[in-house]
Amino acid sequence: MASRKAGTRGKAAATKQAQRGSSNVFSMFEQAQIQEFKEAFSCIDQNRDGIICKSDLKETYSQLGKVNVPEEELDAMLQEGKGPINFTVFLTLFGEKLNGTDPEEAILSAFRLFDPSGKGVVNKDEFKQLLLTQADKFSPAEVEQMFALTPMDLAGNIDYKSLCYIITHGDEKEE
Repeated sequence: MASRKAGTRGKAAATKQAQRGSSNVFSMFEQAQIQEFKEAFSCIDQNRDGIICKSDLKETYSQLGKVNVPEEELDAMLQEGKGPINFTVFLTLFGEKLNGTDPEEAILSAFRLFDPSGKGVVNKDEFKQLLLTQADKFSPAEVEQMFALTPMDLAGNIDYKSLCYIITHGDEKEE
């Protein structure tokens, strides 16, 4: 009985993890696009269980005439979903690819470099200086445009976790 419970719990956790993904991801696409993605998902989900797995990918490749796909390549595809790939995760992955946005965790990691205390904020003035002078330099107008959407505390610190969410999922206020 205990092993059956553990198996059920594992399946529930996998389902919950698969459901992660932005509920806002559907607002990134037109209804017709979502329908096309559903059709593509159905073509790939060969066993019709609602989750894309390695055997689904192998079968899809086989139908396209490509056999002997390296296991590492299949594993890398599945790892992009960071868990089971259901339709919402599938749509989120395409949204990230099509919009050219890095995954939220990659953006958070970059901001953490400027937050050695780990408080979840970075100083607005210091960050502005970096944006204006380093790497792909922002213009003053671009910085001001970005700050207009950036969540800040009373001390003028940027709440970068909220900013990352806006970057990857969109600003709820935009609509």
